Amino acid sequence: MRSTTCRVTLLTLAACATGGPARPPDYAPVLAAPDRLEADRAIDGGRHPAETLAFAGVRPGMRVADLAAGGGYTTEILARAVAPGGVVFSQNNALLTKLAGDAWTARLARPALADVVRVEREFEDPLPPEATHLDLVVIYASYHDLVAMKVDRGRMDRAVFTALKPGGAFVVVDHSARPGSGVEDSPTLHRIDEELVKSEVQAAGFRLAAEGSFLRNPDDARDWSTSPRAAGERRGTSDRFALRFLRP
Repeated sequence: MRSTTCRVTLLTLAACATGGPARPPDYAPVLAAPDRLEADRAIDGGRHPAETLAFAGVRPGMRVADLAAGGGYTTEILARAVAPGGVVFSQNNALLTKLAGDAWTARLARPALADVVRVEREFEDPLPPEATHLDLVVIYASYHDLVAMKVDRGRMDRAVFTALKPGGAFVVVDHSARPGSGVEDSPTLHRIDEELVKSEVQAAGFRLAAEGSFLRNPDDARDWSTSPRAAGERRGTSDRFALRFLRP
């Protein structure tokens, strides 16, 4: 059978995520939970969490990892979406742990994150031995940061491949750089060339299964820094790609 890649709109998210015409869970209660932080709600509009969860195919009971968790925004929505019965491995390396300060620790102490496992490991070997047979691994808007941190990205991608079960998904969301620019803009503009990411991840053995359009912005000139501090009012408006890879 010829392999195909889904180009995903909001109406086709579930079908591409599962390989069939499944209806995604209702993520509205996850995002409307009264104990969510107001700071998280304030950036929901730019992050599109419901569409992200649907694109990733998140379901209750899943075993999931969130790489480069930072302060834990994505970790929390994943934890809420895999409940009951699921687990989330929330990973930062030593540098990101330092940069997150108390925010990550405080986040993981929240009752809604009781089933989250804190992981502090370097990216070349990002997950502990017990993080096996995973359903999903996510890295949101941080693949480009691996460049400045001089991470062996091929080694990391292969480690993710090993941690996933057959049919498991690796979802990469990041800020788009200019086509053909490779990693040139990663340290300065916090962007990365989408085609480079596709090439690197597929070289680790993955198959590209879906591309999401829900974070696209054709008006983005891709010439400004997406770092939250530098972006200011433009935060959440960059053109971003969403790629869903599967372990065969």
